Amino acid sequence: MLLQMRPTPTNAAQIDRRLSVAPMMDWTDRHFRYFMRLITRHTLLYTEMVTSGALIHGEPERFLSFDPAEHPLALQIGGSNPADMAACARMGVDWGYDEININVGCPSDRVQSGRFGACLMAEPDLVADCVAEMKAAVDLPITVKSRIGIDDLDSYELLAAFTATLQEAGCDLLIVHARKAWLHGLSPRENRDLPPLRYDLVEQLKQDFPSLPMVINGGITTLDQAKTHLRNLDGVMIGRAAYQNPWMLAAADALIFNDTAAPPDPKAVFDAMLPYVERRLSDGVPLQAITRHLHGLFRGRPGAKAWRRHLSEAAHRVGAGIEVLVQAAKQVS
Repeated sequence: MLLQMRPTPTNAAQIDRRLSVAPMMDWTDRHFRYFMRLITRHTLLYTEMVTSGALIHGEPERFLSFDPAEHPLALQIGGSNPADMAACARMGVDWGYDEININVGCPSDRVQSGRFGACLMAEPDLVADCVAEMKAAVDLPITVKSRIGIDDLDSYELLAAFTATLQEAGCDLLIVHARKAWLHGLSPRENRDLPPLRYDLVEQLKQDFPSLPMVINGGITTLDQAKTHLRNLDGVMIGRAAYQNPWMLAAADALIFNDTAAPPDPKAVFDAMLPYVERRLSDGVPLQAITRHLHGLFRGRPGAKAWRRHLSEAAHRVGAGIEVLVQAAKQVS
């Protein structure tokens, strides 16, 4: 089938948030997002987290560039200085993003040393100040992605108080990773798996704050699970499962968004990726930076292993071009 890319939304505040792909460092870059948009037209996509310092003092074009086909698209920022966060929000508007999200969930040591991420759950007033200044600076939705708690600050009462503070500041939506984060003693990887999931706390939070749109994240691996969560919540965010098996979202437009259009097939997605790859190669992007996201394209089909092997062996070579993808695709029945 012929793939049609989604146009820029006319009203970003009306984004359908029933399903989204989580921001993931080193994974949800612009190449992966373009690939995902060929598979699902409606799922909301997020950038990798970019720090406020990198945007203000670094190279904004490097971090903010994206293809218009990626809409609807949200920019996630890590930071805690309200004035800096407002300045970054204005950059997000200038570059055409549909939403600005504040990272209050990452537990890494580097993030903590910069006073942002999950450690900010201990400073709800500061997060609220960031939200308020960003709201005053731009018209885009300002959202927050958090945990259910950190370390010993993990009572429901503290989570509810944190939520109330954000709502009062004007937060447009709260995304809750249904695990608390241990800031000391667990690695970021362990923090994604070891703390127990508490979906019940997120559902209780929605009951207690019915007017605040709320999205649940953490441990959700199938669209059937997503539909179950949507009975009680406004949206579902899927992380690693969507990256490791991107084809799981091929049915999302029909099952979640009630889109009656036929889903794309792997061959159509492959054909649509080729012009994009050629454009990026002409910009000087190494082939491997793109193909590393495509290993799961033919998952479950005869020749998928040979496809992955050819990409792994050939895409990193100096001067590797579009012919690597063409040869790899010949391995697939």
